[in-house]
Parts: sequence; structure tokens; C-alpha cells
Amino acid sequence: MSKPVYDLEHHAKMAYGIGDPQCFKGKAGKPKFKEGDRVRIKDLPDIFYTRTMTYTRGAEGVVTELVYESPAAEDEAFGNEDTPEWFYSVKFMQKELWPEYSDTYSNDALETEFPERYLEAV
Repeated sequence: MSKPVYDLEHHAKMAYGIGDPQCFKGKAGKPKFKEGDRVRIKDLPDIFYTRTMTYTRGAEGVVTELVYESPAAEDEAFGNEDTPEWFYSVKFMQKELWPEYSDTYSNDALETEFPERYLEAV
């Protein structure tokens, strides 16, 4: 069995000993949002791959944490690791995502991560 061949700049080599995505720490610039900011998820076109769930697009939520810096999944899938960006954890109330969600569970929430490009200020 042959070993995988990685380009010297591939993040798997860059992350050796420090972990992924820590190898991109300090490379995304100043974050656009901070904890507590209300944001809307943009409905951007995706070509072949994205980790931004369709059911969150257009929804509004609150940034709970700046999680890490990394290339967006849609960039990384095609080998573009030159443009890391901030990832944010965003919390949504379930009732805001699904209007038919039972009022019995009005405090239920969903929290997930998004690359900065998918967020806009509300």
C-alpha cells in the first residue's frame, strides 16, 4: 500500500504536531463578527460542495463563539487553502428555523458552525 503524497503546503503537513485547524491560526485577519452579534445566513450558490445547511439559509441567529480560522470546506475540497477565514458558531431557535415546530418546545435551539462568507449582519 502506498503512502498518500502531499504537497509541502498541504494543511495535513502544516498541521503536523499542532493539529488542524490550528495550523491556520492568525491567518484569517480580523473577524467581522463577535459573540452576541445577530447574523443572517446568506443563500449563496454552492458548486458541488458546502457544509452550510440549506435549512439555515435566510435564517437569523446569534453568534455564540468565534471557533477557529480555516479554509471554507468548499475551498478546501478543491485544494484552495490560501484563503482561511473565520468560522463562527451560530445559535438558532428551532421555531425560527421551522415555523411548524411545536410551541411545547419553545426553548429548543440548534447551534452549528459557518464560515464568515455565509454571514451578514442583521
